[in-house]
Amino acid sequence: MDRLEAMRILLAAVDTGSLSAASRQLRIPLATVSRRVLELEEHLSVRLLLRGTRKLTLTDAGRDYVASCRRILEDLMEAERTATGEYRAPQGELVISAPLVVGRHHVVPVLVEFLQAYPKIRARIQLSDRVSNLLEEQVDVAVRLGELPDSEIIATRIALISRVLCASPAYLASHGVPKEPNDLVSHECITYEGYSAADRWEFGLGRNSQVVQVASRLIVNSAEAAVIAAIADAGVARVLSDQVVEPLESGALVRLLQAFEPTPMPASLVYPRQRHVPLKLRAFLDFVTPRLRQRLGYESPRSS
Repeated sequence: MDRLEAMRILLAAVDTGSLSAASRQLRIPLATVSRRVLELEEHLSVRLLLRGTRKLTLTDAGRDYVASCRRILEDLMEAERTATGEYRAPQGELVISAPLVVGRHHVVPVLVEFLQAYPKIRARIQLSDRVSNLLEEQVDVAVRLGELPDSEIIATRIALISRVLCASPAYLASHGVPKEPNDLVSHECITYEGYSAADRWEFGLGRNSQVVQVASRLIVNSAEAAVIAAIADAGVARVLSDQVVEPLESGALVRLLQAFEPTPMPASLVYPRQRHVPLKLRAFLDFVTPRLRQRLGYESPRSS
């Protein structure tokens, strides 16, 4: 039995929550994952995992052993980084995840500048409005929108982004301009299934907040589709402010009910908590953070 391989498989199972998720992450058969963990338990003569129907649970012995495995593998990775020169100069591959519009308009241009400044670094960027699992998908750093739950990630705020209500001038000319949130009940709204409770729109702040159940004739699965539909006179859309900068400036869309907008949501760069941050990731964070803040209009960052 290759104990280092078995340790890696065990950690993948623990971090992803299941043997099947570890199989997908590591791209090895589920039977192999299960067999390696069982071999490790037989070698140690101790039960490490309780295999439930939904999620793996560590035994007391398993918690101690996993903590030791994590230290051993991190020390091994650091030794390899030192041997390959990663601590002498930033190098290697970075995997980056970002929402579609923020990624295309802001992250990609800054990433190109970064790669020009650091010729020994390669990058792979994943643009999707789906929230990626950093550990399961082996993502080094991601742009996340919204408040972040307490977890094993480090976050650096790069922006505050408003949720904007908008419609085309032609739509408003034929349906009227809403004066308050409740007026939306009689409007045709475009909803985005990427959000939970997509047809329940929140307005206002604190005690003055209210939720309006909107009627939707068109449901889309990307923010870009919502913007395109709104420009094409399909109705009222609710999107993020960075997604409609150009249509608002050109007059293709009109911003509505601005006085009732909820508190802007934060945008953050996030990466997994780790004992030693690779030099390539440190260089990326130092380079892109001030540039993204400038592009997104976040001039006076607070600690996050």
